[in-house]
Amino acid sequence: MYRVMTIGQDDQVTCSEGDAHVRPLSGEGLRWIDLTDQDAESLAVLSQRFGFHSLTIEDCLHFDQRPKLESYDGYLFLVIQGFQIDWDRIDAADALELHLFIGHDYLVTVHARPLPALDAIWHRLTHDGRLAGGRPAHLCYLIADSLIDSYFPLLDEVLTRLDDLEDRVLAQHDGVRLSEILDFKRMLINLRKVLSPQRDVLGLLSKHGEGYIDERVLLYFRDVHDHTLRLHEAVESARELLGNVRDAHLWNASQRTNEIMKRLTLLSAVFLPLTFITGFFGQNFTGLPFDNSHWMNLMLLTCVTVPVGMLAYFVRSKWF
Repeated sequence: MYRVMTIGQDDQVTCSEGDAHVRPLSGEGLRWIDLTDQDAESLAVLSQRFGFHSLTIEDCLHFDQRPKLESYDGYLFLVIQGFQIDWDRIDAADALELHLFIGHDYLVTVHARPLPALDAIWHRLTHDGRLAGGRPAHLCYLIADSLIDSYFPLLDEVLTRLDDLEDRVLAQHDGVRLSEILDFKRMLINLRKVLSPQRDVLGLLSKHGEGYIDERVLLYFRDVHDHTLRLHEAVESARELLGNVRDAHLWNASQRTNEIMKRLTLLSAVFLPLTFITGFFGQNFTGLPFDNSHWMNLMLLTCVTVPVGMLAYFVRSKWF
């Protein structure tokens, strides 16, 4: 589905849907074309009317690209990614891919699913066209900044949940499954796979714009790059915290195993002398020493006192 926003020289904003206005501007101003849930037919419209290279059209058809920045004849092609987490299934968290074509008087965005960060910029511009600054590069900055800033509440929630997970592990009475820790690990790995190349791309974009981004806008992209660095550092801190949680969980499991083995060993120690006593006096021979009722009573008394005495000693020594 296409939606088109045109911002004139007087900052007046007009919006439309459909592909009727999917073309470069004939006059002065700025045009933003947003395509959601793309297919081969809708991408063919972009290829015909803007002359985009077949490689970029192919990238837009198959959304499995890592963040990147490429320069083509007449435009820049940028791929950046957002992120979404289903807190009921954090192992299924995935990236939200966004492709951007940055020209001299237009910006084309292509994405397979709705992006709240992009929709927020669209809504703001419909009320105030001056926010775009009359430049596609500045509009691209607004979108990138909104997309990157959307990571911060996600990471805050991740760190909060990791702190709670750590408290549960250290409390020991509240069971934590290893699968729960591994789900967090997979989610952080996916998040790192997105942020690491995105950090490099935004760093490259903040240094030069191949003539499509002037120096004034490059300063804004440096701020976005700084936010990405902070996010990447936060992810690394979360991974270290998760590693500590995993080690604490494994240590607790090992301690519980040792405690069980100690109790089983003490019980075995209690029954060892009983086994000897009953085995000695239970021999099926006649004429053996102590073969009378008095010694049998002593045996029974020993079978009672020895285990009780051993248990009392273990409790006093805090072994049991």
